[in-house]
Amino acid sequence: MAEPRSPVSASVPHNSMVLPTPEGSTLEMDPMEYTLRKRLPRKLPKRRNDVYVNMKTDFKAQLARCQKLLDAHREICIHGLGLAINRAINIALQLQTSSQGALQLAANTSTVELIDDLEPEDPDEAGEPLTRTRNNSAIHIKVFYPKP
Repeated sequence: MAEPRSPVSASVPHNSMVLPTPEGSTLEMDPMEYTLRKRLPRKLPKRRNDVYVNMKTDFKAQLARCQKLLDAHREICIHGLGLAINRAINIALQLQTSSQGALQLAANTSTVELIDDLEPEDPDEAGEPLTRTRNNSAIHIKVFYPKP
C-alpha cells in the first residue's frame, strides 16, 4: 500500500495566490478578497463562414448550423478555444463523415493570450483591481469541398 501523502509545507498558505507585477516582482494575495472576471477572447475577423464553437450551445445545434453554412458556402472555418477544442474537432469529423468523405479538413492550432480581471470584493479594504494574462490553446479547422 502507498503511504499517505505528507501535508503541504506550512510556509505556503493554501489560500494565497502569487501574481507577477509589471516591475518584475511578485504579489501575494488572498483569492477570497478578489472576484475573477474572465474577459472575452479577442476574436478573429468574423466572416459569414466562420463558426465559433463553445461548450454552452447544444452540440446538435452547432452541427446543424455548420451543415447549413456548408450548403451556402464551399468552405467554412470552425474555431474552438480551450475546452471547446474537442467539440470543434468532433463537429468537423461529423461533417466529413456525413458527406461520405466529400469534405476535406485542414486544421491549424494556435495559442491565444487571454486577460483576466481580478476585482476586489470590498473596494474600501482591498487594493486596486488587477489584471493577469494567461495562454490558452485554440484550433481553427477549415472544412471545404476540394476543387474538382
